[in-house]
Amino acid sequence: MADHLLHLVFGGKVDNPETLDFVNPEQLDVIGIFPNYKKAYEAWKAASHSHVDDAMTKYVIVHLHKLMEPSEP
Repeated sequence: MADHLLHLVFGGKVDNPETLDFVNPEQLDVIGIFPNYKKAYEAWKAASHSHVDDAMTKYVIVHLHKLMEPSEP
């Protein structure tokens, strides 16, 4: 199971580039769910670089495996 720790990559416009307060959650750009951090990081990097000139657009990686099993280390 350690090889398949699910990660979600998404992003969108934020109010302040120092926060994660998304302006319009209904219009989030969901990149996808990935089977490991390496693939999620590659997707995050590609999405982030495609918006490099827009400081108000932010992409994040969410560790879904930590939400699914919060008691695991």
